[in-house]
Amino acid sequence: MARLEGRVAFVTGAARGQGRSHAVRLAQEGADIIAVDISAQIETVPFPMGTPDDLAATVEEVEALGRRIIASAVDVRDYDALKATLDDGVARLGRLDIVAANAGIVSFGRAEELTEQAWRDMIDVNLTGVWHTVKAAVPQMIEQNSGGAITFIGSTEALKGAENISSYAASKHGVTGLMTSLARELGEYGIRVNSVNPTCVDTDMINNPFVYKLFRPDLEQPTREDVVDSFAGTLILPVPWIEPSDVSKAILYLASESGRYITASTMVIGAGFIVKS
Repeated sequence: MARLEGRVAFVTGAARGQGRSHAVRLAQEGADIIAVDISAQIETVPFPMGTPDDLAATVEEVEALGRRIIASAVDVRDYDALKATLDDGVARLGRLDIVAANAGIVSFGRAEELTEQAWRDMIDVNLTGVWHTVKAAVPQMIEQNSGGAITFIGSTEALKGAENISSYAASKHGVTGLMTSLARELGEYGIRVNSVNPTCVDTDMINNPFVYKLFRPDLEQPTREDVVDSFAGTLILPVPWIEPSDVSKAILYLASESGRYITASTMVIGAGFIVKS
């Protein structure tokens, strides 16, 4: 039997990249999916974000597995819309067992150079959006009285921090604090709360011309091939980045019977990043 048969998972930022991978992996193990994504551009984000077509592709992949999925274009910064969408999904699918709070953005610059809007967007999406996600989900999970698993997608920057990425690091450090506090609050209900903290993941968030230029300012128009060695130089293992599926496997582990006693944990999938750099 599939490990998540009969369960329902709520995945944010599901249009592409990690979010799509998480939704598909959980569906492969039998879960039905409630998926949201802003599916639009945030002005302060320096690379193209997901689109309605991307979210539709996630729906197609999940449905091809024979699982149900309810997908909506929702901004995690909008609590009322997020709550209404989740409530509708629960009403249609019957329950809620798993939360993967994945929606996130990144931008770059020295702290004193960041605009007010860039800082607010980062904190509002990466931290307040995670709080909105659990605020919307937790009452249903408590009412069901059958436990559950909440996983936040953090970052190795949640445990370390680096130059030119202060707002992102601050937002992810905040996610770690929120995770540990919620684990304490929800343990009595059998709801486990953890974070998965990956190093760079092979998605559009890092594989785009803007980031390539940050890693190779010596080149006029650096390509993916031009930055491979630069990325690999930040890790102990001989890879430049990890795959979205590597993070999805960790979420599955934490959400399934295998992780039944794991809570308040910061699982690092870093290929040695924290030690190397």
